[in-house]
Amino acid sequence: MADDQTYRPGAAVPPWLAGLSRKAPGNLSPELTRYAGPVPAHARGSAVLALFGTGDQGPDLLLLRRSGTLRDHPGQVCFPGGSAAPGDGGPVRTALREAREETGVNPSEVRIAGTLAPLNLAHSGFSVVPVLGWWGAGGRIAADGEEIVSAHRVPLADLADPGARLLIRVADSHLSPAFLARNLFVWGFTAALTAWLLRVGGWERPWDAGRVEDLSDARHRYGGGPPP
Repeated sequence: MADDQTYRPGAAVPPWLAGLSRKAPGNLSPELTRYAGPVPAHARGSAVLALFGTGDQGPDLLLLRRSGTLRDHPGQVCFPGGSAAPGDGGPVRTALREAREETGVNPSEVRIAGTLAPLNLAHSGFSVVPVLGWWGAGGRIAADGEEIVSAHRVPLADLADPGARLLIRVADSHLSPAFLARNLFVWGFTAALTAWLLRVGGWERPWDAGRVEDLSDARHRYGGGPPP
């Protein structure tokens, strides 16, 4: 696999995704402010792949459900991704390698639109670089059955549905975005990044920001793994 420098931002991706990747660096939304700031020296480098495709209902995102037996973020819904490995050579290669290992996504089918600045998951000690990718109609996906128990291509229309959106109150009383779509409860970093993508990409629709649930109640009702 080629190193990160061989990927030309915006090459062979739809104009809307190329536009999103151009707007991204200077558009830090309130949803992601919690994860911004200097990267701690001890943070573990990692990357996630926000992989856009297109299906019968228009653009979609690939989301995964993690196994409940994992040490980090058990049972949660996430983007493909994980820790950097020796020899990866950068976040793009990390994200593509992890996506292949977790779901069988063929890296040669993915076009990279761009990357965001590293974001901090202080509670788990990770520094995460979001990578924006495109794979059109996509290919076959299958959860690896160990770390990942299911893989889902979720239409952006479902995520942008006002009825799918809510805010959750975490232990420190912070309010964080969340989604209920395709029997998935998406919260935490993944939901914050998804909310940001919807807004910057122009898919966000007016929704009831007064719909707030405590995380513990929401987890009991919808699933989604333990709190941070």
